[in-house]
Amino acid sequence: MIKKIILVLAICLGAQLAIGQKTRGDRFFEKGDFINAAKHYEVALQKERHKKDLQNLAISYYNTFEYRLASRYLKQLVKGQFGEKDKSYDNEYNFKLYQILSALGDYETALEHLKVYKENNSGSIDIAESIENIETFKLKSPDYTVEKVQFNSDASDFGAVKLQDKVYFTSDRGVDAVFGKTYKWTHQSFLDIFVTVVNEKNDTIGLTKPLPKTVNSKYHEGNFCFSKDGLTMYISRSNITNGKREFNDDKLNNIHIYKSVFENGVWSELEKLPFNINGFSYQHPALSPQGDKLYFSSNMEGGYGSFDLYYVHLDEEEISQPINLGSQINTENREHFPFISEAGHLFFASNGHLGLGMLDNFVSELVNNSFTKPLNLGVPINSQYDDFNLNYYNETEGFFASNRNKRSDNIFQFKETGEIFIREYMNTFEIRDAVTKNEIPNVKVLLTTKKNKTLYSNTLDDSAVFNMNLLADNYQLEAETEGYYKKTLAITVLEKKDQTHVLYLKVIPPPPPVVIDPVEAVIAEKKIDIKLKEKDPTRFALLTDVEGPPVVEKDGKLFFELEPIYFDFNMWDIRADSKKILDALAAKLERYPEINLKISAHTDSRGTVKYNQYLSERRAESTRNYLALEGFINARRLAFKGFGELMPMVPCPMLNCTEEEHQLNRRSEFEITKY
Repeated sequence: MIKKIILVLAICLGAQLAIGQKTRGDRFFEKGDFINAAKHYEVALQKERHKKDLQNLAISYYNTFEYRLASRYLKQLVKGQFGEKDKSYDNEYNFKLYQILSALGDYETALEHLKVYKENNSGSIDIAESIENIETFKLKSPDYTVEKVQFNSDASDFGAVKLQDKVYFTSDRGVDAVFGKTYKWTHQSFLDIFVTVVNEKNDTIGLTKPLPKTVNSKYHEGNFCFSKDGLTMYISRSNITNGKREFNDDKLNNIHIYKSVFENGVWSELEKLPFNINGFSYQHPALSPQGDKLYFSSNMEGGYGSFDLYYVHLDEEEISQPINLGSQINTENREHFPFISEAGHLFFASNGHLGLGMLDNFVSELVNNSFTKPLNLGVPINSQYDDFNLNYYNETEGFFASNRNKRSDNIFQFKETGEIFIREYMNTFEIRDAVTKNEIPNVKVLLTTKKNKTLYSNTLDDSAVFNMNLLADNYQLEAETEGYYKKTLAITVLEKKDQTHVLYLKVIPPPPPVVIDPVEAVIAEKKIDIKLKEKDPTRFALLTDVEGPPVVEKDGKLFFELEPIYFDFNMWDIRADSKKILDALAAKLERYPEINLKISAHTDSRGTVKYNQYLSERRAESTRNYLALEGFINARRLAFKGFGELMPMVPCPMLNCTEEEHQLNRRSEFEITKY
């Protein structure tokens, strides 16, 4: 992702090079040409496996977004698969491996490396809790809709800011590459700021143009922000003095923040802000709504980690020294791209707070003039890859950038559709007779969280009603009283809405004149060996459990015998008639928390084999998601696979089947893989 150009990491630009004769790979690596460096290190490692070459090759692939290759060599590094006797390595590589494996979707292995990284820094994490949080980021109800903007290019585009009918953004789509003037890291042009006129859908009207040379130089101009009147611009830019790049002691050209004013129809020459110090980077400026504070990211001395978020007070006479936002926001890793909403809330990108992969977008609510613990914005704003640079241009709409679809960055527009902050909402609970609909007196109720934490327990009076303020989440309400069947109701508390939940209890009918042991009947019907009760008590219990969907044995394997989960032709949505079936399955899975399921989905034979395979995979995934989201079953217990049209119940040569026969082939099956 191109933003890394302006994230100056000394470890990537030569600090690791061993003392001694430099190889061709070393020379490319020192210059930041990681593409060519990787080619030469690959050749060198085929002859001799030196730790330094292995480290630099892994970093080269990391910086050019070849994550699978980077993970291969980082794994070799941490396992000591090199020639030197000293098998130690920098702890930073554990963190990089955590990032890359997360981007590749292997969260469990990734978190093991994060745990090592944390413990080496005198910290700790709970892997099981972290995985549960990541699942929450992925499965929670989305608060945004997102789509790519029309003015993206094949180059890297990010940092979009809307001002009236224009969108300004950063890109390396320039023409310098034609004349050999490229940035060694990306082999692309240096970054410039562009502007395009857009309509109400943010589609371009006319040409996209670079800003004039008073703003854009032959080096990097990166993230920027405007004052409310649009007449002042603060810009991240290569540190330039008297037209030439200024380098620090490590021969690095840092990023500094500059200011330009729009006067007499033109932008003024850039003026460097006084708090910039050579040797450190200052980038990603963002103004407070009142325009009295300038927020930014910096790796200056005295921070908590690689890059922290800071702000300065802006005054007509002077600008204050940078003030760190503190450990609530900043971590030992990287925090970037701050944005302050009109309400004062802080949005930013970080790889130090737990997320889905590389950089994720977070928000910290402003409460009593302090920022709260950051909240991961979840899917679809975040992905396994780099997601960053989120900002709003009105109350609910804005832009962010991501490299989720390719190696270079794209700009996405979003619309906020939900409540992103955790709020409590009034909920009313009623217990009523399923037939008469009357309230049931003297009923005992229990309200719990999805983790079975008790929130409310009481025996209600004649009114059989109680109220509670609850966060938007999933809960369970249980009720029992004499003469009625005990029942549990799954509760979903929605955002921005007060709700009433009614649990209906059924009267227990008088006992039948003849009592038949249902378990004995099942044993006889299924011809179950009674010795199974001692040999495998859980298998015996599953086969003889008469409550909920029955379990049957086929070819030595156990399956839930459900009414078919049918899908409409060419669709993968769960039909209403199937939801009740899945609800019953979820209830039984709750009683057997050790059960793991494999969900198999099949299509009819209409359509292409490739499309039917895709359709069956979506149907299997849709079934898994319903059980996880609506049935509150841990998604890690549920595997799924699509088989397309390959295993029909009714063969249909030449599609010679009735609609009913095609319907039979559109089905799902549920195999118990663990208990």
